[in-house]
Amino acid sequence: DLYRKVFVFRKNPSDAYVVLRARLEQPLHNFTVCLRSYTDLSRPHSLFSYATKAQDNEILLFKPKPEEYRFYVGGKFVTFRVPEGHRDWEHVCASWESSTGIAEFWLNGKPWPRKGLQKGYTVGATAAILLGQEQDSFGGGFDFYNSFSGELTDVHLWDAALSPDKMRAAFLSLRLPPALLAWSSLSYEVKGDVVVKPRLRE
Repeated sequence: DLYRKVFVFRKNPSDAYVVLRARLEQPLHNFTVCLRSYTDLSRPHSLFSYATKAQDNEILLFKPKPEEYRFYVGGKFVTFRVPEGHRDWEHVCASWESSTGIAEFWLNGKPWPRKGLQKGYTVGATAAILLGQEQDSFGGGFDFYNSFSGELTDVHLWDAALSPDKMRAAFLSLRLPPALLAWSSLSYEVKGDVVVKPRLRE
């Protein structure tokens, strides 16, 4: 149980990553991914990378610069411009639904204008899911200058587009619906220089 704990990615740039194991029975037509990050990086870095054999950027949360997030589904992406952070924790949630192609992005419990992405697409179920690196091939192909350095916590993946109430609940760390990946019961493997530590403050 990683309650009130964080992954600390100590080096910059880094070859380290964390492999996550999700119970995926079938392909995804809807999903929501949420996580909390704390970093002083100004270079590009990957937050959440979900690759299939057919598509290395099947789901990707990527931050090319401090005032921008990119959300990929099936290799295509939309950009969300954000205020440059105050070097504090940032909580992001991104959701997508195939039937409408609607991509939602929430930062610190507030929604950004919705965008269109990959309507009718299906996300493959046989996936390599990594924190800390951006995959350019299935489970590998890393560019260390896209690696994450800093602290990550509260990682979740659901097979549904969460309602606004649940998005705010995720930000506030309140009770959440059962997830494919849940921070409180995470199945993971650390590769390289990543340390699990208590969170410094709430």
